[in-house]
Amino acid sequence: MTVRTRFAPSPTGLLHIGNARAALFNYLFARHHGGQFLLRIEDTDRERSTRHAVEVILDGLDWMGLNPDEPAVYQSTRQARHAEVALSLLEAGHAYRCYCTADELKAMRDQATAEGRPPRYNGMWRDRDPAEAPPGAPFTVRLRAPQQGETVVQDLVQGEIRVANAEMDDMIILRGDGSPTYLHAVVCDDHDMAITHVIRGDDHMTNTFRQSQIYAAMGWERPHFAHLPLIHGPDGAKLSKRHGAQSVVEFREQGFLPEALNNYLLRLGWGHGDAEVLSRDEQIRLFDLDGVGRSASRMDYAKLTHLNGVWLRQADDDRLADDVLSRLAGREGVTLDDAARSRIRALMPGLKERARTLVELADSAAFLARQVPLPFDAKASSLLTPDARALLRELALALAALEPFDAAAIDAALRIFAEQQGRKLGQVAQPLRAAVTGSTMSPGIDATVAALGRDETMARIGAAIGG
Repeated sequence: MTVRTRFAPSPTGLLHIGNARAALFNYLFARHHGGQFLLRIEDTDRERSTRHAVEVILDGLDWMGLNPDEPAVYQSTRQARHAEVALSLLEAGHAYRCYCTADELKAMRDQATAEGRPPRYNGMWRDRDPAEAPPGAPFTVRLRAPQQGETVVQDLVQGEIRVANAEMDDMIILRGDGSPTYLHAVVCDDHDMAITHVIRGDDHMTNTFRQSQIYAAMGWERPHFAHLPLIHGPDGAKLSKRHGAQSVVEFREQGFLPEALNNYLLRLGWGHGDAEVLSRDEQIRLFDLDGVGRSASRMDYAKLTHLNGVWLRQADDDRLADDVLSRLAGREGVTLDDAARSRIRALMPGLKERARTLVELADSAAFLARQVPLPFDAKASSLLTPDARALLRELALALAALEPFDAAAIDAALRIFAEQQGRKLGQVAQPLRAAVTGSTMSPGIDATVAALGRDETMARIGAAIGG
């Protein structure tokens, strides 16, 4: 058997973090077992589904590196097939026409509620002759579900789960306008796509029991099911805006790397010993469903941010520089010319050591693209005292004649200058950092000055000391 999994989002909103984790688990499970990962866009809700939402989903999956092995299937293009299956069930006696009006259905629900029963359909047309319906009356097609016994699911995460068939009513599989219901369409699609494993959130558990009845009625082999516990906020409540970012797009905008988000989502509800930082190859090698826990996970934004910093420090400098440049584009007071690009790339090894997100990285690199005179923050301004300005004037003379103008030579020159002035190195380095960056935080001052270059360094010192 070739393992085939699928991710099947509805394009009615953003790619939520819970859905993204489901996509990741489907992808890794398929890869681990040498199978295929597929994508189905469940866009049958034509009023709420938008092309923009589809593009957001595709963009998010591409950013996360979760690319399907076959072209995406759009559920809306398969409605004729869904209707065909429903009508075959009707012809075989496994489904029937229901002519209930909206008022009759409401009366059923109201009566059941008043009697303390679940508001379910009471089977009014299950055994009636369709000839009793008014000529030309609209109808739905309902599954003739078993009323005795149990439906049993051997869930690969939750274990064996049983539901009495008497607790489930005859669900609609084809609406009055001939369109399929969601539960019916999913079964048809999973069967036709030869899906072997359905891995999704445990909020679909009830759907699984209903869908199992369609599989049984059609005589189709049922896929294996695995229901993942949901992701909650740090306080244990349902994840919401008040907790922070919820969608893949938001995490990307906030400066998280896809490697870090994938790594974090993998560890959110799955474990393998003490393994924490895992590459994609390691994830594929280790992942299986027996490592998935049964309890809901709690989103820990601080842990994700820390993990992102770990991945930042491992990331390629050219890639990070490109991202920083894109985030700085359009910022007030920033000029992204060739000189600025060169400085950012040269200083990237030092910049990324302190950053936890790409936003922080861009903020810390912005000074490299500013023109003189620089804006100074409060701490930097406080360092540029008259004494410090006089010190910088002498230091500028020493740096102007320095050869070569690289980090090693600059470090040596600063140490010699500090010793000659009878000062500690920090008493020289901090005013210099304030003058050339506008702040008191930067990578090593030797690397910073080297990245700026001789001319820019002289210009910034001159502007800071007033000529």
